[in-house]
Amino acid sequence: MELIDMKNLGKTSVQWLKAVGIHSPEQLRAVGAAAAYSKVKSRGFRVSKVLLYALEGALLDVHWSELNEDHKSKLLKDTQQPLSPPT
Repeated sequence: MELIDMKNLGKTSVQWLKAVGIHSPEQLRAVGAAAAYSKVKSRGFRVSKVLLYALEGALLDVHWSELNEDHKSKLLKDTQQPLSPPT
């Protein structure tokens, strides 16, 4: 499976992920939605929180609009955590 095959991910979001070093669904799972979103945002791309929800939905194989408000709030809070240094 490729990133483009995951639910919620389109051409632009896949390009953003690849620009920050996330090239596969496995890499996205390892990084997590919140960290992936933060990396894309810190790279200077103009993203909205819908990307965060879309990434999480892709990992859960659900449409982003199906995430409940508590889940969305936790994701937003997780984006406030500092990024781990690169390894």
